[in-house]
Amino acid sequence: MDRIFPLVGSAVAMVWGIAHIVPAGAVVRGFGPLSDDNRRIVLMEWIAEGCTLVFIGVLSAAVTLSGGSEGCTKGIVYVLSSAMLFGMAVLTLFTGARTSSMPMKLCPAVKTLAAVLIVLGVV
Repeated sequence: MDRIFPLVGSAVAMVWGIAHIVPAGAVVRGFGPLSDDNRRIVLMEWIAEGCTLVFIGVLSAAVTLSGGSEGCTKGIVYVLSSAMLFGMAVLTLFTGARTSSMPMKLCPAVKTLAAVLIVLGVV
């Protein structure tokens, strides 16, 4: 189980990240008319969050699949990855989750789930 939970958490983070990246253009268009600068900034931030989620998932999965349990590297990666996911969940709780968008309302729960599953690899 010490490998299953982090791998599932990593997969959740990766899938949620991809779910940010793929529809990014449509999301930006959903804001209606924006200046070119604002459109680019919103697009950049939407993609950046998706890339961050994918990176956290890939890093945690790579450490899990490397098989090495010696030392504290795996624990550090799990704890820091989970901390970042928790931080992102709190940010989203007070920003995007307060919108009418259902995916944005789910975002804090999905990020928290991924964080909990990854950090279970060290307990």
